[in-house]
Amino acid sequence: MKKLTALALVSAAALGLAACSQHAQNETSEAANAVGTDIGNTADAGANSVDNALDAAGNSMDAMAANTANAAGNATDTAANATGNALTDAGNAVKGK
Repeated sequence: MKKLTALALVSAAALGLAACSQHAQNETSEAANAVGTDIGNTADAGANSVDNALDAAGNSMDAMAANTANAAGNATDTAANATGNALTDAGNAVKGK
């Protein structure tokens, strides 16, 4: 926000110096360009930070989903084995073993 305010002030100063010397006009233009570049760089850095944060969040969600799927698969295997063993035991009991 401070950079935007600075850009507005530089722009106002540039208009005020329109009747001044060419040297003053050039310096004002260079200052305005520098402020504009700073604003652009700050915006780019912010966008990169957001992109990096979203990538990290996506990777974390992918890892959590994989871990959850593995845990569910393991629980299903354990339940299937327990069920199979219980059915075998029941069958053996019916046969009289």
